[in-house]
Amino acid sequence: MSFSTTKLAKLFFLSFLVFFITVAHASAEGVTVYTPYTKIVVPPGETLDYSVKIKNNDSAPRNADLYISGLPYGWTYELKAKTWNIKRIYLLPGGEKDISLKVTIPYKVKKGTYKFNIVAGSSILPLYVVVSKQGNYKTEFTTIQNNMQGSAKSNFIFGTTLKNVTGEKQRYAFHSIAPRGWQIKFKPNYKQATSVELDPNQKVNVSIEIKPPYNVKEGTYKIPVSAVNSNTSSELTLEVVITGTYEMELTTPSGILNDDLTAGDVKKVKLIVKNTGSSKLENIKLSSSAPRNWDVTFNPAKVKAIEPGKYAEITANIQAYKKAIAGDYVTKITASTPEAASKMSLRLTVKTSMLAGWIGILIILLAIGAIYFLIKKFGRR
Repeated sequence: MSFSTTKLAKLFFLSFLVFFITVAHASAEGVTVYTPYTKIVVPPGETLDYSVKIKNNDSAPRNADLYISGLPYGWTYELKAKTWNIKRIYLLPGGEKDISLKVTIPYKVKKGTYKFNIVAGSSILPLYVVVSKQGNYKTEFTTIQNNMQGSAKSNFIFGTTLKNVTGEKQRYAFHSIAPRGWQIKFKPNYKQATSVELDPNQKVNVSIEIKPPYNVKEGTYKIPVSAVNSNTSSELTLEVVITGTYEMELTTPSGILNDDLTAGDVKKVKLIVKNTGSSKLENIKLSSSAPRNWDVTFNPAKVKAIEPGKYAEITANIQAYKKAIAGDYVTKITASTPEAASKMSLRLTVKTSMLAGWIGILIILLAIGAIYFLIKKFGRR
């Protein structure tokens, strides 16, 4: 019986001790800290707004320091009364004051339960926050297709999506790192812009137009693009594959496409074949369409190869028909490969030779002499 009484006494003593410790934490020095919601479940990046009451249950005034203890790393808080940040509160006997506590949870935080305390003097009130999911402070910049192929004259249009996952409104500036001469345009919602503003969890479709320079060589080019601000950023690498283009230009060194020559003579005309494409031109052949009885040859008759951006010099030997009368004649010249061709028209003015001119003058003089002789001999009859 005495054993049961002793056991009961011990249980009573332990219960009283637990009750005393609980009361001491909640209302030490007669000060009570109260807020109705002591355990809250929220996602990362939230700001919790607590309404807190501090009450003096004692018969004497109390001056209590106010602060937050045990706050997890990276979390921030504000204790305010009206518009003032406060660190100490003075309470009359039986008096109470309302204060606000704002606790901001960072975006980059692990999922789990976190504890911190509101401390008023020696009174401590524990608060719990359950972070509902793994947090981050990031931006999502994605595309379904990040690789496109085309020629140097193609416009490459990539469809991308930009999403704000930070839980806070963000303004993103668009940037790109492209090789020199490349043109990059960002079009959120199909309107060209250099930046865009997104609310938390909002996303926007961004069309990215890429135009290579006219003389770009065939190959694979990586174009990094990004959406950035002072808090967060995201980068996306787009890939453009330039296939070869076959283009050429046939002209003269001076660009002049007219000349003159004498009937029967040979005119040497310098020609330039330029490779204006992005692929090598091979086996370039020269051909002509000249007036009847004219003769055109080329030196060399065929060019083995011309690299992109380079040119080859060719001489066209054009011989006019020896009986060609004075006037303008057009000779058409073509440079071609199986992939590309270029044509030019050369206008040649034929002039009579000096010998023919002197012969003509001699004939005229002989005709005049003959007429004079006939007039003199038969004129008196």
